[in-house]
Amino acid sequence: MKILVADDDVSSRRILEVVLQGLGHDCHVVADGSDAWETYNSVQPDVVISDWMMPKMTGVELCRNIRAHAHGSSTYFIMVTSHSALDEITEGMNAGADDYLVKPLTPRELQTRLIAAARVTSLHHSLAEKRAELEGLNHELTAIARRDQLTALGNRLALDEDVELLHGRATRYGHRYCLALIDVDYFKSFNDNYGHPAGDQILRAVAVQLKCHARVGDAIYRYGGDEFLCILPEQSLVDGTSAVDRMRTGVEQLAIAHIGNPTRVLTISAGIAILGAGPIRPVSDVLRDADEALYQAKQLGRNRVAQSSNRSVA
Repeated sequence: MKILVADDDVSSRRILEVVLQGLGHDCHVVADGSDAWETYNSVQPDVVISDWMMPKMTGVELCRNIRAHAHGSSTYFIMVTSHSALDEITEGMNAGADDYLVKPLTPRELQTRLIAAARVTSLHHSLAEKRAELEGLNHELTAIARRDQLTALGNRLALDEDVELLHGRATRYGHRYCLALIDVDYFKSFNDNYGHPAGDQILRAVAVQLKCHARVGDAIYRYGGDEFLCILPEQSLVDGTSAVDRMRTGVEQLAIAHIGNPTRVLTISAGIAILGAGPIRPVSDVLRDADEALYQAKQLGRNRVAQSSNRSVA
């Protein structure tokens, strides 16, 4: 274990140092409470053995400081007193000490106390590992809950959470975002002709293409069924349209056979609107504009990107 010894008595310090090193512990020795506190913060020991009365900071004050520290609850604290006065021992335990020793110190008594310290310290380490493991699992579960299981894109939960953040940034800082709704052309026909497993495969293929042609910082979600949504930060409507059109071209160039599409290959259509260019509106209004633009793209023959006709956001 890593042990900090704080004692202004030279003989006591030496006895503790020799015994602890003989038992194989990593020992750090200081002569007053102030140095003990400084060393504690830099070393983060498993165990502190502190004399009650010391210059600059008493053992009780040191113990209270350690218990108030972020990692202080897992530090095993042994208070050393010059006599076995019950009131003094009680005060030390109330300050947060785990155990006590009475001078003159003996190696056997010290070793006995360290057996208990090792058990408690081991338990703290085990709990810390379990806590870290649990936090990791919670992060993993959170990531899974936000991910579409078919395409590995963000799902509606992730979208709803992220859009709230985007709207806040647009409102407070004037950031702007293009929102693009993307739809696989004649997807029902594809499923009817090739089967649902093949339909799942093309949804994954489209997701890959959207990610491949997105910029760093762009966010892509599966909006539902065969629909996707792209968020393009700090893009004008013109630049956003060009970016989404590159995604459209990437999907078309896959040349995935689709006999239900007049082009005979798989294509996508998209509608795009902007959030934050002018008066800030609810995200639901911007999504409605993007949906209307998507409808326009389909009416114009599909395999294209249409901009929102709402000129108040152009």
